[in-house]
Amino acid sequence: MSTPPSEALQTITTALARSLDKDEEERAMPDITYYVAMPFRRDDAGMLVAGAAEECQSSSAALRRAEAMSRLPDNIGAVAFSRSGDPLMGEFNDARLLHTFGELPDDLGEL
Repeated sequence: MSTPPSEALQTITTALARSLDKDEEERAMPDITYYVAMPFRRDDAGMLVAGAAEECQSSSAALRRAEAMSRLPDNIGAVAFSRSGDPLMGEFNDARLLHTFGELPDDLGEL
C-alpha cells in the first residue's frame, strides 16, 4: 500500500520545516554576560562623572578592578556590574550591580 503523493509531500514539508527550526535554534547565540568595572569622579562643577568602563573576564575580576579604580587619586568611587544579552540582536537585560566602592550615591540610576 503506497502513500498518496499529496500526503507524502506534506510529510516531507513538515519534516523539512522541523529540521529548519532545529537548525535555527542551534544557530541562535546564547546570552553572553559581560562583566564591567567603571570609575567615577567629580568634575569642576562638582557633578558626578563616569569614567572609562573596562570589561573584565569574570565577576571577581570586575570586583577587584572596581575596588582598585576607587582608590585612584582622581576617582571618588567605582562600580562593578554585569550585563547579559545577545550581542548579535543588540538585546540586553538591565545591568546588574555587583558592588559599589568609595563615596558614591545610593541611587546610581539618576546618573
